[in-house]
Amino acid sequence: MKKFFMTICAAALLMTGCGGGTEQAAVDKPANNFSGATVKLGMITPLNADEQKMEGVLTSVLESFGVKDTRHLPKFYDNLKTMQMGIDSGNVEQISVYKCVANYLVAGNDKYELVPNNALEKINYSFCFGVRKDDAQLKADLDKAIDAMKSDGTLDKLTAEYITNVKPDNIPTVDIPKLDGAETLKVGITGDLPPLDLITADNSPAGFNTAMLAEVSKRINRNVELVHIESGARAAALNSKLIDVVFWTIVPLSDKIPADIDKPEGMELSQPYFKDSVAHIKLKSSK
Repeated sequence: MKKFFMTICAAALLMTGCGGGTEQAAVDKPANNFSGATVKLGMITPLNADEQKMEGVLTSVLESFGVKDTRHLPKFYDNLKTMQMGIDSGNVEQISVYKCVANYLVAGNDKYELVPNNALEKINYSFCFGVRKDDAQLKADLDKAIDAMKSDGTLDKLTAEYITNVKPDNIPTVDIPKLDGAETLKVGITGDLPPLDLITADNSPAGFNTAMLAEVSKRINRNVELVHIESGARAAALNSKLIDVVFWTIVPLSDKIPADIDKPEGMELSQPYFKDSVAHIKLKSSK
């Protein structure tokens, strides 16, 4: 299948992930050993929040845990590469990523370490497809495929192969099928969040999300054209119909975080297909 990748720059969008889910999960109060501090925190640009709003959200969450002497100042980045450059250069002190991404980065790079006793790591997120609100049939087809993949064990198998057991710098590539005569969906992916979402240096699709797309393509009988897009441009690309699907968006599984923080107006979300928490990474202290 011919793969078409396109990078779209969105200079004036403030955004985030997947909102609108019906799941809720309790957030346990974690132990912590925070001292008074202001932390400059790198984050991937969400679909429905700016840095000021996110600062308020993080403050509210920490205060709900009784942590009142630590303040996070978010700085948004549109991809992981530039966020790593931010922490390496000292523009931010920590970066916030999903736990599976954090584990992958720390395992493959000995200059990073996980931030211990991070009060925010107890918050979980569900991952979903995002579609335009008027694409009801597409959403129904995606929901049906996800439910079937949960029931028959396919999701568990993909999670084990592409996330749980994956080795640093050895993420399996994925062959997306070409279905003769089938409709084509343009799917916006970031391609820069291993092991979840990755386009390799030679433009090969790889990682869990791409494996998920390959399986969904067969089940809904539609071809998938991957559109490589920066995180901040996803909502604009969907609204302008440059893409048909945003893949991925997130739903916070806590009432401490607004449910629509990654779900802008006009977007509907599929059933969740994956769940993960967040983790913060910092540079190792020099000894």
